[in-house]
Amino acid sequence: MTFEPDHNGVSIHPSPNIGARRAGAVIDILVMHYTGMETGDAALELLADPGSQVSAHYVVHVDGNIVQMVPESARAWHAGKGSWRGNTDVNTTSIGIEVVNPGHYLLDYPDFPAGQIDAVMSLCRGILGRHRISPRNVIAHSDLAPGRKVDPGEKFPWDVLAKAGIGQWVDPAVLDGGPAEADGTAKGVSAKQVQEMLAEYGYGIGLTGVFDSQMKTVVREFQRHFRRDRVDGVADWSTVDTLTRLLASAPERVS
Repeated sequence: MTFEPDHNGVSIHPSPNIGARRAGAVIDILVMHYTGMETGDAALELLADPGSQVSAHYVVHVDGNIVQMVPESARAWHAGKGSWRGNTDVNTTSIGIEVVNPGHYLLDYPDFPAGQIDAVMSLCRGILGRHRISPRNVIAHSDLAPGRKVDPGEKFPWDVLAKAGIGQWVDPAVLDGGPAEADGTAKGVSAKQVQEMLAEYGYGIGLTGVFDSQMKTVVREFQRHFRRDRVDGVADWSTVDTLTRLLASAPERVS
């Protein structure tokens, strides 16, 4: 199988792990992953293996070279079980980018090189130019699958991407900067309020009104994306303030 590239300057390495998008489906989500493997070549091999049942539209290597594995018009198998803004079939309406990085697979979880991130941003700008994807819908794999996934991880430079017009971002509130209960949670803010705000932003979370294990998991993945200095799952003042300002910003503008 071969196909014409959707983005200039990419090489083609077709994956057989693809399907048709649902009739009438609109591409409106961009999902960022890390490969979680020791090398980019190992990731390509896995994503092209019919037995793996996984694929992605693009792989961005450490040196900035970009490989396209699935046409943007087709459904890649990258998101898996999860949801975003009520959509439980994210693969049908999304494009997936795998950024080569071993992530938490290695104990030292390396930084993403600047040249690699430049390539990621160039690719994202092209995708956003071809599809109407709102800033709030440029997400981490861990955003749609909290508890199951942690990629692309807390070292992924979402703030740098946002400055280039990719995704939504506000500067996170300072740590320990507001009133707190004895357990560290924000004083005067109920579990139900935090759950409702997370759900409004897009996370799949039950509105139980209790600081339960699911809520801690979702808060942790929110922090991994938006408040990276401390990823502990505690709905503290810094986390709640950051979430409040994200909701108050203008995420739905699509150029």
